[in-house]
Amino acid sequence: MRDRRSVDDLSIEELEQILRIKKRQARMERLQRFERTGRRRADVPLPEDDSPVQEPDSEASSDDLPHESYLVQPDQPLTRTRRSLRDRLLLAVEIAAALGLVAVLVVAVSNLSRINQESALVQAAELAGIPTPEPTPLIRAVVLPGGHTPPTAPGGAQPNYAEVPANLRPLVEQQFAGPIIVPTASPAQAIRIRIPSIGVDAPVVQGDGWEQLKKGVGQHLGSANPGENDNVVLSAHNDIYGEIFRNLDQLREGDPIYISTQTREYVYRVALTSIVSPTAVEVMDPTREAVITLISCYPYLVNTDRIVVLGELVDS
Repeated sequence: MRDRRSVDDLSIEELEQILRIKKRQARMERLQRFERTGRRRADVPLPEDDSPVQEPDSEASSDDLPHESYLVQPDQPLTRTRRSLRDRLLLAVEIAAALGLVAVLVVAVSNLSRINQESALVQAAELAGIPTPEPTPLIRAVVLPGGHTPPTAPGGAQPNYAEVPANLRPLVEQQFAGPIIVPTASPAQAIRIRIPSIGVDAPVVQGDGWEQLKKGVGQHLGSANPGENDNVVLSAHNDIYGEIFRNLDQLREGDPIYISTQTREYVYRVALTSIVSPTAVEVMDPTREAVITLISCYPYLVNTDRIVVLGELVDS
């Protein structure tokens, strides 16, 4: 039957007994909690006596625990040991994954470096196959183009070196003998000339050397393309290779000169005709206006001078 007395009615011995019971209950609850969390061996029975037992807590060290039989021993295969083994396995897996990632990055960097090196070698080989451009010296002409001896002269028509100053003859001879470097074809280059008033309709080729003037009217290399604000310099023979410019002296002021490119036709009109010496190379100089300069030997079958016709652009 339950004791209904108050605390004041209990004796000292009864109060001490109640305190021991409370302490034992609290101790048992702690030991059971230790067992549930793995801090106590499950096969060790709970204490039956009432002797005070110092339970381990988070602040006590292992040396302060008098009843080690209730606690986990380090040499026993308990739950904490199994957890530690799993943690080690997980750590090993993480380390292996990290090392694998590092290995993948190393291989990727190595492959990228190899690809770049191979590409550099291929590009270097391609560059080695490209000829190195060398600057072509711009040498001012010392005589006007087209000069030759008359076809009636001893030996027939040939380049007339006699009209070149003696100190410059080696240079001119070298220019005549050397290959002509023709610029890359462009839609803006002149390809045809028509002068209806004197019956001219001829192709235009790049260069005014001896071989070029056999093919038609030659454009001086470096002179402007038709329609540009500059000087288009054309020359042709008057008594050989078709006598294309034989009748330049018959042109009159205002006569039209038609110059065609691959895309359109330009119209120039004669503004001036003059007779000059073979060394009057200033007529080929660049200009600020859009003009055309026609050059040929003069007089017919004599060829001691040059006839120069200047035309101005009127239709652009």
